[in-house]
Amino acid sequence: MPTSTGPIATLFPGYFALVMATGIISIAAEQQEIHWLAVALYTIAAIGYVVLWVMSVTRVVRYPRLFLADATDHAKGFAFLTTVAGTNVLGSASGIVNGWWDLAWALWWLSLPIYVVLLYITLIAVVISSDKPGLAGGINGTWFLIIVSTQSVAVLGALLLGRHPHDLLAFAVIAMFTLGLVVYLIVMTMVFLRWTFDPLDPTEASPPAWIAAGAVAISVLAGSNILLAAEASVRIQRLSPFLEGMTVLAWATATFWFPLMVAIGVWRHLVRRLPVVYHPSYWALVFPIGMYGAATFRMRAAIALDHLGWLPKVTLAAAMLAWSATFVGLVHTATKWRTSPVR
Repeated sequence: MPTSTGPIATLFPGYFALVMATGIISIAAEQQEIHWLAVALYTIAAIGYVVLWVMSVTRVVRYPRLFLADATDHAKGFAFLTTVAGTNVLGSASGIVNGWWDLAWALWWLSLPIYVVLLYITLIAVVISSDKPGLAGGINGTWFLIIVSTQSVAVLGALLLGRHPHDLLAFAVIAMFTLGLVVYLIVMTMVFLRWTFDPLDPTEASPPAWIAAGAVAISVLAGSNILLAAEASVRIQRLSPFLEGMTVLAWATATFWFPLMVAIGVWRHLVRRLPVVYHPSYWALVFPIGMYGAATFRMRAAIALDHLGWLPKVTLAAAMLAWSATFVGLVHTATKWRTSPVR
């Protein structure tokens, strides 16, 4: 019987955040015309995507009980939705960086059933469960992945719409974009209540809290991509003022959260002296930084706002710094796995 203590058995549910973070920074680099960096990051994201799929499928086959325990857990279940977001971010990068739009289509279609299955496994489980944790123990930043995965479908769908106009696709991406905004209001209300009315331990304020900003940042990218596909859809043209307002609202909300996220990090590591040790959840910190820059770049084009031209450049530098530090931690951890006994 296989042991349940190896890296496969204990694979972090949200490890596809590595693909999300690397893929979106690849796109941001391509936006700044740093093609060699975009290609290098895309290659790493693609390799990571394949490796993580192999590990994930192996885990489901060999350790189904452990998988189901995580997938139906309040605090861990929604982390699996990084698989959906990672698939769509890689699809977007496939088209934008390499021009592989057929692959982008294939990844978008792949993401749809994964989205439905992973979302509702966890959502149904946490709703009907009779043994529920309190708000403090049950909710964390991974719940924002409901929004991130939803908006990722809209992001790639809108890119594809610009190349293959279809009214049903236009309706679908608008529906996913607006659904993501509504769910964000629900989740953010619960998380904000948790943050402000219960004592917060440094170990609880983990990197996934940054997805509070990442969820609205990817909403900016979704709204911007939809607006930029307006020529392909009369439906989008009719809704353009509404879509622009919601996109700007999402951008302002993302901008609002970043100082708080930085302050929480300072409090955790400098004030409360929590050691900085690599954990795959740190990719959930890298992703919002890269997403904010890429989304701002697209928003500028979508609403004809040139005054923020400097921001995506600064954000790309910050994202690459965070990515490099996290990647070094990943390599160090992988080296330890390889030198440990086979399990």
